[in-house]
Formats: sequence, structure tokens, C-alpha cells
Amino acid sequence: MNQSDPVNSPIHYNQGGIECIDAIKSSMDTTAFRGYLKGNIEKYMWRYEYKKGLQDLLKAQWYLNRLIHEISTTDQPETQELSNGI
Repeated sequence: MNQSDPVNSPIHYNQGGIECIDAIKSSMDTTAFRGYLKGNIEKYMWRYEYKKGLQDLLKAQWYLNRLIHEISTTDQPETQELSNGI
């Protein structure tokens, strides 16, 4: 990833050898972390028309992709089967 990529790898979120998102995940249980991801999706969707436009949409997409990844790697098989039908 490019160090100057403000969506996928912002320099200010990678200090001390750990990504900020990984430290946040470590400090929360699964439900709380998913809520954090959902809140960020909503925040970037809410403001994209008024602040950074496409960059905010891409950030919302990043958090959505992360939420999808978290659910697909930790949920029970029954839940995964339901989500695969979408």
C-alpha cells in the first residue's frame, strides 16, 4: 500500500508498529467492534456530500469491507449461508 493513501493506509493511523484499527479491535469485544465499524460507515456516508466527497465514500466502503470480513470470518456457518444469498 502506498504510504500517502488517505483511505487504505493513512500515515497518521500507523504509529508504533501497529495499525490503529487493530489496537481498537483488541480493546473491544466482537459486538462493540462491529458497532464501531458500523458507526464509521454511517459517519462517512452522512458527511460525504459536505466534506470530502469521493474520499469519504471510499472510507465508508473500506469500513464496510472490514465489517464484511469480520462477519464472514467469525460468524456461525448458518449466518454465512444467509449472507452468501445476497
